[in-house]
Amino acid sequence: MEVTLDSIRDLRLYQSRLGYRFSVDSLLLYNFINLKRVHSIADLGAGTGIIGMLLAKKYPSAQVTLYEIQEGLAKLAGENIIRNCLEDRVRVITCDIRTLPFIDAKSGEFDLLVSNPPFRVLKSGRLNPEEERAIARHEIKLRLKDLVKTASYLLRVKGRFCVIHHPWRLSELVEALRREDLEPKRLRFVHSHIFSDAKMILMEAVKNGKAGLKVEKPLYLYEENGRYTKELQDIYDIDT
Repeated sequence: MEVTLDSIRDLRLYQSRLGYRFSVDSLLLYNFINLKRVHSIADLGAGTGIIGMLLAKKYPSAQVTLYEIQEGLAKLAGENIIRNCLEDRVRVITCDIRTLPFIDAKSGEFDLLVSNPPFRVLKSGRLNPEEERAIARHEIKLRLKDLVKTASYLLRVKGRFCVIHHPWRLSELVEALRREDLEPKRLRFVHSHIFSDAKMILMEAVKNGKAGLKVEKPLYLYEENGRYTKELQDIYDIDT
């Protein structure tokens, strides 16, 4: 596999040159998490590990588990853990997320779960010919309802599940969450700019939480002149 070595915030990450590469989605999801303390974190569909490792830096006492089905991505995640000196607190497990409730994973094991899952159902949009990217973007290996079911199993009571997804699947997401006793508590819409429709949503749900949803102010990525907004610059940790 041909790889590149890239920098983001205070991480250095190996990524496939032609396969799946992280995007702004990962940074937005990381930034959305606002807990004061966390002891145990899992990333469902971790890719090369960016979100889990950023959270390990944010919560220096937390243990982090990265679950990834694609062996090539999991291998890179393992190398990235070592490169960023996080091997004492971050581990990667190659597995099918759908099977976690039936193997070694413990029910109620985690305080916080995060996921940047495939946005598109099969037969919607063009399927990427590169397999890594296709699996990351389309529900080839993981459907939304299966992701949510596993998340509910792994979370402790009052634990939090944070996910980024596409707005046109918002009602489906809410329905899936509530079916598995995950109550939507925070929602934020992400727009390219002030005049555009939402292109992504950020959702936080609580295991066995009470009803009551807070819709936060929109997040805009670009100014009218095409430059990053101040908020996005801060998320990328870009000096202005």
